[in-house]
Amino acid sequence: MNDRRLERIIGRLLQTGVLLAAAAVAAGGTLYLVQHHSDRVDYRAFVPGSQDMRTLPGIVRSAAHFNGEALIQIGLLLLIATPVARVAMAIIGFALERDRLYTVVSLIVLLILAFSLIHFT
Repeated sequence: MNDRRLERIIGRLLQTGVLLAAAAVAAGGTLYLVQHHSDRVDYRAFVPGSQDMRTLPGIVRSAAHFNGEALIQIGLLLLIATPVARVAMAIIGFALERDRLYTVVSLIVLLILAFSLIHFT
């Protein structure tokens, strides 16, 4: 693997991730509007989302039932996962190129990302 090929792969990964996230958010937003077009909005009281929208299994389960809000959440999760996947792909590419320094640096970045996603959510 050379640098040019790795750049193309990572570029395609980023494009695909963002397009999938945008499609999921657009589909979820459209579905949400169709499902809730006649709901009255009460701005005097804040009502948090359901408990299902706070865990990954709950979001996936709700999205499988075509819940618009859950599909929007899936899109946002895809958008968050895209740069994480980019760093993981960089680790693989640098390891295949036998570039130890960049492999280690990318591993450190991935560990920081994973730590921040796990401990600050």
